[in-house]
Amino acid sequence: MIGEDIPLARRSPATLARRPSKRTAFVGLVLGLIGATAVLLLVPGPWRRWLEPLPVEGLNARLSADGRLLGHHPYPEVSRDQLVELSPGLELKPEAAAAVGAMQRAASADGVDLVVLSAFRSIALQKSIFFDVKAERNQSAQERARVSAPPGFSEHSTGYAVDLGDGRDPAANLSVAFDRTDAFRWLQANAARFHFQLSFPQDNPQGVSYEPWHWRFEGSADALKLFEPAQRLAP
Repeated sequence: MIGEDIPLARRSPATLARRPSKRTAFVGLVLGLIGATAVLLLVPGPWRRWLEPLPVEGLNARLSADGRLLGHHPYPEVSRDQLVELSPGLELKPEAAAAVGAMQRAASADGVDLVVLSAFRSIALQKSIFFDVKAERNQSAQERARVSAPPGFSEHSTGYAVDLGDGRDPAANLSVAFDRTDAFRWLQANAARFHFQLSFPQDNPQGVSYEPWHWRFEGSADALKLFEPAQRLAP
């Protein structure tokens, strides 16, 4: 070919310029990758979550486009000095604790024994509940998340959520059978008066299993702000 027939010494500078060295090509490639990465980091987009570290150590799952992890919204852990004691081992934010107490007294006046089974849970405790039970039951992350929130994604960490039971039918507590108790029927009719909302009703859009015992307090500006993303998903 003509280009190859011309001796190197006689080729024009323009001809040589059209053939960059391997080093120049490599530098250009590196600079191009750096520029592309910078653009990806600066321009918002749903794909950016794939560049971020996993939100929960030991759990190979990433956030969805709306910030949820395996269906659960993220929630901060309330400082322990912002909690008050309902009874030994049970703590809530003061406004939620006052509402629970008022609700229990009203239920008692109607002949219903409404008991609090669980209230505030630290992220550390939630981590144990999620991973230890997951291992004991040989569950996948998706299976475990249907019945328990990953650490950092539990409403209980806010100090506004409670698990409620029926003191006269303890066998139904923390099970779907709770929805057949007097306590649940009373909650359905009256919980809203005390600013409590059932977090995971049947066929909820978060994809979490039905939990008739799990209720959250929405009677303050702070609580409404925390649970607003979950409210947006409500049917």
